[in-house]
Amino acid sequence: MVTRENQLGEFLRASRARLEPGQAGLPDDLTTRRVAGLRREEVAVLSGVSADYYTRLEQGRERNPSSQVVGALARALRLGPDARDHLLRLAGLHPGVLEVPPLQVDPSLLQLLDAFPRAAAYVLGPAFDVLAANRIATALLSPFGKERNMPRILFTHPAARVVFVEWSLVAGATVRALRLNAGLFPSDPGISAVVAELTAASAEFRALWEDQTVGGLMRAYKVFVHPRVGRVELTYQTFDVKDTPGQQLLVGTAESLASQDAIDQLASLATA
Repeated sequence: MVTRENQLGEFLRASRARLEPGQAGLPDDLTTRRVAGLRREEVAVLSGVSADYYTRLEQGRERNPSSQVVGALARALRLGPDARDHLLRLAGLHPGVLEVPPLQVDPSLLQLLDAFPRAAAYVLGPAFDVLAANRIATALLSPFGKERNMPRILFTHPAARVVFVEWSLVAGATVRALRLNAGLFPSDPGISAVVAELTAASAEFRALWEDQTVGGLMRAYKVFVHPRVGRVELTYQTFDVKDTPGQQLLVGTAESLASQDAIDQLASLATA
């Protein structure tokens, strides 16, 4: 289970540190500031609460803010929709906290994967394990052997930084989405296990995780360098599996004729 003593306060503190005064409509007196981002007093003023109350929220001495206060804090901190919902969940006010989803993939979804003969399609679980993949996706991920957890691949597999050309972008987006899922599925043992493992094993993961930024998987452009077929440029679309919350279908389609040729070669390798 992903539990921390003061998740709400840590998220507020990290969000405050990321927001520059100018972004919040305040004077950019950066030369006189001793801390990054906004001061506690400034967040309090912007959200219409007392400085003492806001301080107690950050310190974990106050844990039950109203939905009106949380909404005001989200506006003051310029949080996007994913981050705002995450803040509501940390405050115990969002109905979106879900039970641990099953790891089995519905047979109809397995059949759907095969409906993409010229695209890489796979299903992710909440800890970003690849639960099922079509033959092209399986071939695309073959440089990582039997490992099927994407965060572990990115932060511990020696081939990750070669295969993923824009590794830092992919890694950052993955950690942000993993933290979002940790709020959605706080009892998921798979998320807890991978976070604990990578926090201990990777300083880069630890820094990204402690940054507290959240964001769902979105449309993304990814560049792979596969040892058998070379450069593959794909645009990914992500679809939530409505019948199984927590599972997501990702479909990567070729960005160019050269990439489609590489995809077709992967399909041939998968059937060889």
